Amino acid sequence: MRIIIAIDIIEGKCVRLTKGDYSTKKVYNEYPLEMAKQIEDHGIKYLHLVDLDGAKGRKIINHKVLEQIVSKTSLTVDFGGGIRSYDDLKIAFGCGASQVTCGSISVSDPVLFLEWLQLFGADKIILGADSVNRKISTEGWQENTGTDILSFIKSYFLKGVRYTICTDIEKDGMLLGPSKDLYREILDNVKINLIASGGVTSEDDIRELEAIGCEGAIIGKALYEGILNLKQLGRLC
Repeated sequence: MRIIIAIDIIEGKCVRLTKGDYSTKKVYNEYPLEMAKQIEDHGIKYLHLVDLDGAKGRKIINHKVLEQIVSKTSLTVDFGGGIRSYDDLKIAFGCGASQVTCGSISVSDPVLFLEWLQLFGADKIILGADSVNRKISTEGWQENTGTDILSFIKSYFLKGVRYTICTDIEKDGMLLGPSKDLYREILDNVKINLIASGGVTSEDDIRELEAIGCEGAIIGKALYEGILNLKQLGRLC
């Protein structure tokens, strides 16, 4: 299973939120490239970079951070936040993203999302499937759609999606462990490459997610709060 470190960006700085609430913003590093280099130095290969300004503003904003990290490290970066148009997608890939996560657009304009999937390929487009109480949330987690997460993922899998980042927003930033039962249920029903996100707090969490069959696990707040460290995570890669 891939170990993936999260860097969330607001105003060019590395931050974390709790449950997606922008009022809980905490800055951990003013220089995301510095953090990215530390990740690379510990043998970790994968980075999940989220443009929180873009998610809120509904257009890509912090693409320069992406470009800087890709050009100055060897990290493989998936990028999300604010991808609403073909131009946004071109900017993200043009700045070096290996994969792009599309969440809100898959709800608001599924026809366009499927066009992107066909154009760029299933290995390049990740379905963002973020939920509260099993219901898909969009627009930077500010809107609840009422759509069941399992039905949502299964429907898109049947249409060609092969990767999904699945976040239980209630777990995000809470340091109480991930939604293992939810991930187990999804993978029992859909043979998709599921990347677990939200609440990953311990090495045991990581091992359990691997046993469930997750393709990757995203680690964020537990790292920044010192509960996990890069040396530990590097050993697990």
